[in-house]
Amino acid sequence: MEAGFVRQVLVDWEKVPPDSYLREIPSLRGLRRLAFSRAVTFFVGENGSGKSTLLEAMAVAYGFNPEGGTRNYSFSTRDTHSGLHEALRLAKGSRRAMHGYFLRAESFYNVATQEEAYADGAHPSRRYHERSHGESFLAIAQDYLRPGGLYFFDEPEAALSPQRQMTLLLEIHRCAQGGAQFFIASHSPILLALPGAEILSFGQGPLHPCAYEETQSYQVTKMFVNGREKILKELLKE
Repeated sequence: MEAGFVRQVLVDWEKVPPDSYLREIPSLRGLRRLAFSRAVTFFVGENGSGKSTLLEAMAVAYGFNPEGGTRNYSFSTRDTHSGLHEALRLAKGSRRAMHGYFLRAESFYNVATQEEAYADGAHPSRRYHERSHGESFLAIAQDYLRPGGLYFFDEPEAALSPQRQMTLLLEIHRCAQGGAQFFIASHSPILLALPGAEILSFGQGPLHPCAYEETQSYQVTKMFVNGREKILKELLKE
């Protein structure tokens, strides 16, 4: 790919309070610099491992609203984001992103509500609340994903069926081939299979690259599918 919109992240820990919980996250502790060379970068790890925290901080540092939306969104339902963005510096490429979106599964309802408030005659609402949760998530991809854009997705598979996850994978691949850049925190073994993507693991110590087959999402899914009866018998025994 061409030089990405975000080439690397630099962390100044002097700007993080000494008593901040951010200093206690193993995957982030001591992280000073993180470089990116792929069109799509996945963040993987167990719940609470720090992947969404870093993704959120990067999105906010780039200028996106903490609750999500395009860079034109400016509202706050409740400030729950960490202060990590204040310690980040994003080294940007020479290109300027013409499009972009920050999708957060946990606050999408708020963004969909705000989208209605922003609507006018020239920009009619897409009425996400009138669709199912999954249909709304997929509509975001169809409405906002463009080649040459910058996208931050936090668990976009949350409302999508396996089939719709494959549709989203196709949309991501199409846009990435056209010069878009993606940062995605995900547990989906379907999305993580995207060819050419880099996977960064937030589990078991410092942040590090890993292969698709090394992710817990792949390993646990494979183990369950191949040994369902044995696993269920063990899990459900009294």
